[in-house]
Amino acid sequence: QVQLVESGGGSVQAGGSLRLSCQASEYIYCMGWFRQAPGKQREGVAFIYSAAGNTAYADSVKGRFTLSRDISKKTAYLQMNSLKPEDTAIYYCAAGRGMSMSSGTCAGGDYRGQGTQVTVSS
Repeated sequence: QVQLVESGGGSVQAGGSLRLSCQASEYIYCMGWFRQAPGKQREGVAFIYSAAGNTAYADSVKGRFTLSRDISKKTAYLQMNSLKPEDTAIYYCAAGRGMSMSSGTCAGGDYRGQGTQVTVSS
């Protein structure tokens, strides 16, 4: 069972930046984040996979969020810039042993972090 520990998040004004980190207990092929806002469906935000560090982003965050990974530290980093109020949600780190090209999210083992709140005020 892969354990995921998140850090980062918090509150910021619109236009500001935050960084989320997610450390895994072991190397895993795919890591990334989902988010869920009150009353809304869960949304895949960004995922990084393979040793080459390929990435996939939701259209809503392209150009503003950057996902990277330090394999030696088994940690993924989500840099969130130009934040908007609609980015407000609980962000959950996720990991999987594969990548689903159809959904653009991690697959093969549904590992999740505890979630961290991101609040963007206008």
